[in-house]
Amino acid sequence: MPREVPVIARRLLVPALLLAFATVASARQRPSDHGSIVIVMGGEPSTPVPTLLGMKANDDVSELMFLRLARPGLGKSVSDEHGYEAELARSWSRRDSLTLVFELDPRARWHDGVPVTARDIVWSFERMRDSTVDPDRALLLRHITTVTAENDHRVVIRFRRAYPEQFYDATYQVQPLPAHLVDTIPPARFAGSAFVQHPIGNGPYRWSRREPGRQLELVANPGFFLGAPKLDRVVILFSRDPDARMNMLLDGSVDAYEGMSAISGPKRLEGNPAYRIESQPSFDLMYLLFNQRAYGDRSRPHPILADPDVRRALAMGINRVPVLRSTYGAYSQGADAPVTGAHWTRSLVPAGIGYDPAGARALLQRRGWIDHDGDGIRDKDGVPLNLRLNLYSGSAERGLMAPQIQEQLRQLGVGIEIQRLEGAVWFARRNKGEFDIDFSGTTMDPSPNGIVQSWTCAGRSGTNVGQYCDPAVDSLIERAMTSTRNPESNWRAAYAALQRDVPAIFLASPRALFAVHTRYRNVTIRPESFYGSIWRWSVDPRRRIARDGPGA
Repeated sequence: MPREVPVIARRLLVPALLLAFATVASARQRPSDHGSIVIVMGGEPSTPVPTLLGMKANDDVSELMFLRLARPGLGKSVSDEHGYEAELARSWSRRDSLTLVFELDPRARWHDGVPVTARDIVWSFERMRDSTVDPDRALLLRHITTVTAENDHRVVIRFRRAYPEQFYDATYQVQPLPAHLVDTIPPARFAGSAFVQHPIGNGPYRWSRREPGRQLELVANPGFFLGAPKLDRVVILFSRDPDARMNMLLDGSVDAYEGMSAISGPKRLEGNPAYRIESQPSFDLMYLLFNQRAYGDRSRPHPILADPDVRRALAMGINRVPVLRSTYGAYSQGADAPVTGAHWTRSLVPAGIGYDPAGARALLQRRGWIDHDGDGIRDKDGVPLNLRLNLYSGSAERGLMAPQIQEQLRQLGVGIEIQRLEGAVWFARRNKGEFDIDFSGTTMDPSPNGIVQSWTCAGRSGTNVGQYCDPAVDSLIERAMTSTRNPESNWRAAYAALQRDVPAIFLASPRALFAVHTRYRNVTIRPESFYGSIWRWSVDPRRRIARDGPGA
């Protein structure tokens, strides 16, 4: 028989139930801190899959979909393994100076629900250590000898030598792929596979849909094991035109824009309460890359630029101060080596080649470059000192600097033909060596060790498209990277030796300028990945807008 509730209990129960119902109703009516974000980019992230990245837009999207074993902590040295944040690995330990052990988080899942296992990690390392698949990544992982699985959740990584950034190489350089979905795809067919067209990751966001040439949409992974994202939808719009990107920000079409003009952007946002500007040192580098080999023919040395004295004279003829001031205002730092404002070795770089137009003219004269016919352009053995400067047309900054550099070099008697190229064409010509000088912009690795990709002999099969090679410099760089004693002096020596060869004219490391709507809370900008922590952002419930979805 049902037990009768005493009268006094019934009297207490009714207010309690009313309070509970009121609490639930209040929670339902409370505005949500969930929402969406619309980001505008200048490049299109068409293949945001590890080993197929190659451009910043792909990197940015990949960061939202694919985790690493661990990530460097904000403001921490990449050499300090105790300062890393856990991602796929919940813990790690050392067995000895050459062996790292990672215990995977059993909660980690691929977006199709399959657990992340040690098999995924081992397979991914094998793929990324294959120089025929990803030569740049393989070069960075060259000190790893084996990656093995001791069980489904334990991975052991062994190194051939001890060096300060073992942990960084074991974690940062590899974003694992789902072996159960990709291990049967032939490497030659991977880029065109169904997986790349609709990638499945393990991060806070899942692939939703892509409209080529227009936009990409990601949706939150509600079962993300590190915590459900508060931003339920991430929409990425593309526009090649910098002015159009800025206008989209100003008219409220987008919420975030990284890469706006340092000269006009802050002024146009001045007094606009809807946006704030985040600025910090970056890993970005701008430089003029000299091709050491003949235009489009790597079997022959460059007829002009193979001479280091000519390269030095060109560097002496460029006055960076007015060029950088007119382009970046106060938002850049001069660069004298492949080192950026966010690298810890920044203070170790010796002063570079100074502006000395008289010295540049004298040096060219000594090397036989004289204006014999009086047309204003020097020549030697009937060959005029004319050089083609390839330029990515989507970069407003490069577009501002190139004509100024062209005029400064014209005053030395050097002809510069600026070739403005659409992104895909510029990228293809750069990789084929179809340039004399390439106006390069890159985002470097957080570790200075990433220098091996573009500035060593071993990098010539990858991103060292200028084909610069000096074994003596290689030796100094290797010593700096692996030294456990006094690394500062070794890095100074390596940078000084590189500077003497003048493989490029290093111009600037621009500060990161990131405009973001003020309705977002918990905003953290990582210098190596602006959007890497976006899943932790939320929306101020009082400032939600229509595209954030229902308010309760």
